[in-house]
Amino acid sequence: MKEIILAYQGEMTLKGLNRGKFEARLAKIIRWRLEPLGKFKVYQAQSTVFIEPLEDDLDMDEAFRRVSRVFGIVKMSRAVECGKEFSAICETAEAYLGQTLRGLRTFKVEAKRADKSYPMKSPEICRELGAYLLDKHHHLRVDVHHPQLEIMVEIRDHAAYVHGPKVEAAGGLPVGTSGRALNLLSGGIDSPVAAWCMARRGLALHHIHFASPPYTSLRAKLKVQKLAKELVEYTGNCTLFVVPYTKPQEYIRDHAPDVLFTVLMRRSMLRIANQVAKNLELQALITGESLAQVASQTMAALVCTDEAQDLPVLRPCIGMDKTEIIALSRKIGTFDTSIEPYEDCCTIFTPPHPKTNPTLAEILAAEEGMPELRALETEAADGVEKIAIRMGEDDLL
Repeated sequence: MKEIILAYQGEMTLKGLNRGKFEARLAKIIRWRLEPLGKFKVYQAQSTVFIEPLEDDLDMDEAFRRVSRVFGIVKMSRAVECGKEFSAICETAEAYLGQTLRGLRTFKVEAKRADKSYPMKSPEICRELGAYLLDKHHHLRVDVHHPQLEIMVEIRDHAAYVHGPKVEAAGGLPVGTSGRALNLLSGGIDSPVAAWCMARRGLALHHIHFASPPYTSLRAKLKVQKLAKELVEYTGNCTLFVVPYTKPQEYIRDHAPDVLFTVLMRRSMLRIANQVAKNLELQALITGESLAQVASQTMAALVCTDEAQDLPVLRPCIGMDKTEIIALSRKIGTFDTSIEPYEDCCTIFTPPHPKTNPTLAEILAAEEGMPELRALETEAADGVEKIAIRMGEDDLL
């Protein structure tokens, strides 16, 4: 009896004439994620991706885990395929789940008929299969409200499938179906969450990080590489661009009003990121900013920051509080790395009392007093270090 994986599509089913593009992308990503484990057959039918091992002794636990992190899949289950004859369904259910049922007290059966021509209705399938299993396991009883095990039967066009309860998967849209963007990855808690959120909406992305040695250490840079590697299971292969930002940051520190330093630095970073993104033909920037979380993220500060460049700035964390962002960070597996105590350039030279309501006029006036800043930014953008972040040999971007 060969076990397979059923991966259920979500909102892709609503994409109309574009649905085929989304499904092809999803299948490509799943094949790429499973390739290191061995040979699998991946095909789609009736809003479901079927993942069938083609070799013995493949690690199905790891395959299930990998597919669960592919955006575009909302639920998953491990199942066995059988003939559509009702006797075959009964025998398969007992063979696949009988051992599990021996250690339980309650169960229920759910049935779904994608093949509406099947002679038995769903309630009849549930009733008759339940009776068959009760006859095999006299200690059991049916509990339709709080069963210890829910047994699912799916009648498809070409076969029937028996499996346990579905589990939640990553949801969203396949990476690469919504465009390409550049994520500002600081090393804190928020920016990895922002990257995950936008990848979940189908964006393929690269990362950019600003390093200011000797004020920031090699360990801080390695921490950011580690975060990008932790995200790659969700985002696919990408590149981390590390900007040598010491000279622009020192120049702003030495020539700008202290209370405006943070906003001026953020504008400078966005100009550099804008230039790098355009060189890569990317369509937007992503940041982890959350409205009013810190002085540089007030509405007035964000208005001043956005004016510095012309690409859209996507801020998926903008309406979240810190508790929500931390919870998501824990869920996606980046929290422990994010809180490693290595200082990044966003926290050095920070004034004790930054201005929370800067005006664009005073920001522009301050930049007029820094005539060499743009040249330093161009030098930094031209000097970026490129670090490949990979899980497999093929780049999906």
